[in-house]
Amino acid sequence: MNRYGLLGEKLPHSFSKEIHEKIGKYDFELIEVAKEDFADFVSKREFTAINVTIPYKRDIIPYLYYMSDRAKSIGAVNVVLNKEGKLYGYNTDFVGLRNLILRAGFDLKNAVVLILGSGGTSMTARAVSSDLGAKAIKFVECEAHGEVISYADAARDYADADFIINTSPCGMYPDSDATPWDTVDISFANFPKLKGFVDVIYNPLRTTLAVKAGLAGIPSVNGLYMLVAQAVAAAEIFTGEKIDDSVTEGIYKELFLQKQNIVLTGMPGSGKSTIGMLAAEKLGRKFIDTDEEFTKVYGAPADYIKANGEAAFRDAESEIIRRICEHTTGAVISTGGGAVLREQNIVRLRRNGRIYFIDRDIDLIVPTDDRPLSSDREMLKKRYEERYGIYTGTCDVHITNDKEAEDAALKVMEDFLR
Repeated sequence: MNRYGLLGEKLPHSFSKEIHEKIGKYDFELIEVAKEDFADFVSKREFTAINVTIPYKRDIIPYLYYMSDRAKSIGAVNVVLNKEGKLYGYNTDFVGLRNLILRAGFDLKNAVVLILGSGGTSMTARAVSSDLGAKAIKFVECEAHGEVISYADAARDYADADFIINTSPCGMYPDSDATPWDTVDISFANFPKLKGFVDVIYNPLRTTLAVKAGLAGIPSVNGLYMLVAQAVAAAEIFTGEKIDDSVTEGIYKELFLQKQNIVLTGMPGSGKSTIGMLAAEKLGRKFIDTDEEFTKVYGAPADYIKANGEAAFRDAESEIIRRICEHTTGAVISTGGGAVLREQNIVRLRRNGRIYFIDRDIDLIVPTDDRPLSSDREMLKKRYEERYGIYTGTCDVHITNDKEAEDAALKVMEDFLR
């Protein structure tokens, strides 16, 4: 029997099957095992080789016949090889995280590093940080215990932190709105010297915390490259064959592109919907218009605003965006003109999306009665002036649409695919 897979408790978030199938050396499955069934599963040894994830990276250790020196030093195992009934444990997360940090250009030499979480991956983060020359490394959680300090302690005593590495599962799909800081009164403002934020979570592509780091001007990277790099290293252990480094980069880029949404923001009448439909058709992607989705649930936006007011409309619009962003990847999403007015919308759209501000000369936009907040030329200009800084400040790419919609769609696609 040849059985390869990922062992974990809950795996709806996992991309591992897709990655290992792209490596193409064997069939790979997701193996969900409840905690009460873990001992029985491992004892039966009905697998050839497995990756191991939350919450079993340390629980697997007592069942091992052999443990690599690196896995021993870290105290966590994420790869297990079954050799004639004897289990051999390894840690390829170290390689994955180290390569992720170096690829991002983050220099940890003499750095103060805060590690959020205290599970198996946090031990890997400490080992990598130490290997890269960090001078101070602290585990951080809501409450202090053992060698773990509290978030309040971190904000008070380590405000000079250079890097934060999130190893906690908080914010992982499907609980994407969550952050490790939800129950404490701290933010990135408490760490004014921060040079970078590293997140081991890869689904969503950017956690809420990672998005907020970006909005605060802090460079951040997500865990997808780490996941791919450790999977390729695991495949080498599984097969005993060396895999070229280019495979890691190729799978990472392919998967990131496949999962990322194209998000269009801009004024009503700027051409977002037309551009979005053109791009979606050419790329073979699903097209979603948030105003159309709003209409399906609440009726026409103009009628809703007239009946309930703008504040109620913004609440309902945010709920529509939440529903869309909760499960959508690999789509083209056109947003309403005022969607950017609420940070929570930007955070949700950016988690799996690259945002394009479609900017059209205000004199080329025609006011219409079905847009009660910009129904005449004076109101249109006022909205444009109010929102322009938000559009430019929250987008990844600024696209001018003063010619044909096809030209703007091409600009979007060229940037997205490069």
